[in-house]
Amino acid sequence: MRLGVCYYPEHWPESMWEDDARRMKALGIEQVRIAEFAWSRIEPTPGEYNWGWLDRAIDVLAAAGLQVVMCTPTATPPKWLIDRHPDILPIGADGRPRAFGSRRHYDFSSPSYFEASQRICTAIAERYGRHPAVAYWQTDNEFGCHHTVLSYSPAAVARFREWLKARYRTIDALNHAWGTVFWSMEYRSFDEIDAPVATVTEAHPSHRLDYRRFASDEVARYNRMQVEIIRAHSPGRPVAHNFMQLFTEFDHYKVAADLDVASWDSYPLGALEEQWFAPDVKARWLRSGHPDFASFNHDVYRGMSKLPFWVMEQQPGPVNWALWNPAPLPGMVRLWSWEAFAHGAGCVSYFRWRQAPFAQEQMHAGLNTPDNRLDVGGNEAGQVAHEIGKVLAANADANATIRSKVALVYDYEAKWLFEIHPQGADFHYPRFAFEYYSALRALGLDVDVVPVDASLDGYSLIVVPPLPVVPDDFAVRLARSGAQVVLGPRTGSKTRDLRIPTNLPPGALASVLPARVWRVESMRPNVTEGVRLADSPAASIDDGVARHWRDFIDSDAAAALDVRARFADGHPAYVRHGALHYFASLFDDALTVRLFARIAQEAGLETMALGDGVRVSRRGALTYVFNYGDSAHTLTDVADHAFVIGSHVVEPQGVAVYRSR
Repeated sequence: MRLGVCYYPEHWPESMWEDDARRMKALGIEQVRIAEFAWSRIEPTPGEYNWGWLDRAIDVLAAAGLQVVMCTPTATPPKWLIDRHPDILPIGADGRPRAFGSRRHYDFSSPSYFEASQRICTAIAERYGRHPAVAYWQTDNEFGCHHTVLSYSPAAVARFREWLKARYRTIDALNHAWGTVFWSMEYRSFDEIDAPVATVTEAHPSHRLDYRRFASDEVARYNRMQVEIIRAHSPGRPVAHNFMQLFTEFDHYKVAADLDVASWDSYPLGALEEQWFAPDVKARWLRSGHPDFASFNHDVYRGMSKLPFWVMEQQPGPVNWALWNPAPLPGMVRLWSWEAFAHGAGCVSYFRWRQAPFAQEQMHAGLNTPDNRLDVGGNEAGQVAHEIGKVLAANADANATIRSKVALVYDYEAKWLFEIHPQGADFHYPRFAFEYYSALRALGLDVDVVPVDASLDGYSLIVVPPLPVVPDDFAVRLARSGAQVVLGPRTGSKTRDLRIPTNLPPGALASVLPARVWRVESMRPNVTEGVRLADSPAASIDDGVARHWRDFIDSDAAAALDVRARFADGHPAYVRHGALHYFASLFDDALTVRLFARIAQEAGLETMALGDGVRVSRRGALTYVFNYGDSAHTLTDVADHAFVIGSHVVEPQGVAVYRSR
């Protein structure tokens, strides 16, 4: 457990650097990220490098006892490079270049940019790869931010055609897989295939899905190039990338496979404003963030990181980029920091050391105000640093690996497919995955978030949010796990080529779940369908409601299933077959929690009744309690001497850590 900070020496007079470094160390900071946006200062003229200022900045940080996270500066190609190679600029769906003037103005498929990136990455890795202060590396910055995964440039289309050739081998195979006979869309060669944009109406869905897969692979290819250069010149130093919160435009598992550390940038308040949450939910958690949002991302990135994951950028105060930007409640920066460590983080790094008084992010808070005084977040970071010392001194296994008995399967392609074929405008995969996760966390369960091809052995409960395409061996692996399994609606509803399975949904899962979904419907946001549990008294009101979607399960198939709940019109809403549980809809939050509690009990798991906004996590011998709520939460059955941080009464925005029995 350690703290870090993001620092931009190029933004400040050199006379400030030494004092900044001294104050960082005094505050408890151990590592400093630099240079991710500094290309124009490193190479102000083509081929002429200005290393002096960066050499001195690293020396100043090292002299203060700080480790450096060195970044490749490829997120911000300089103006001279764009002027030399305008093909670097990405092309939007409107056919227009996305111009210079901010950041991330490059096309992953541009050969000019790939070569330029190789040169700058090689230069910086050769310069600092073996520097004793450079302990870690970061590739680029926030791949895909500002909708930059997809580009429709000539270079991207050319590479897409090659990608299709490698995938399908022959144009006949592609025509068959896509079903291009529909609307007379058959191709004679791969060279006839363009980007799936600017069509009169909906472009072919299989074409669109393959373009998303291709674009995702381009991100992985670009990151792999940088990682290979760094490893060649800086052996033994871990390499990270800072992913974004709940970002799904490329397959993060494939990118993380080439990294040592999956890190992410945590902005709970900005995320709450930008995500799907209803206005009353946004108001409820306005200054704290949703109690499960940061932890969901922690568990996503923990699951794909070889070393303990990091939070590379932790929100320290108000941000600048959401529609509205509230200030965190006092205590929240400390709470967010400890919550990351409770979920297995190795480092929490704050963005940024000092608020910039100029340019696009001048309204984004730092640990220090623009006049160089420690802000609220800075004081709380210092408190966390002091408490880390107490925790590490008291517990030899404070850095233990998280060991959960619950797995949630999370899949990036599922999001793309449902975005291409939503059938209902609000069928939003990340939301539904999050709601399942939130229900599990509300029961006090620790959760591993895993890819669809992960080993499922050792889990007692496996939860699968709507997963349209399932691997051929998924049914066998689910059965072999011995776990109770919950499957969301639309699971197994498509083939890999985006077709309806010949045996209808759940397709490849029919061997373990003998159901037949013969019809579906989507429901408007103001429409719900009552749901009654089979064991409810006949005269009782509905136990909850179904939202968004309904699968209609064939009545003959349902006769062989245990129907545990029905919709108001009598159709099965929840069926069970052995250890497989199938939800035919998305249920309201309370009913989802109730069903998960019952299934968790059948899995032999102990659940908890937590107060509103209270969450519990376990790491090694320590139990962590976080209070996002408005009222104090009292812990019972914990000995006074067991507390390492806090006490029996966990105040709002408070944290308690105690040794578990």
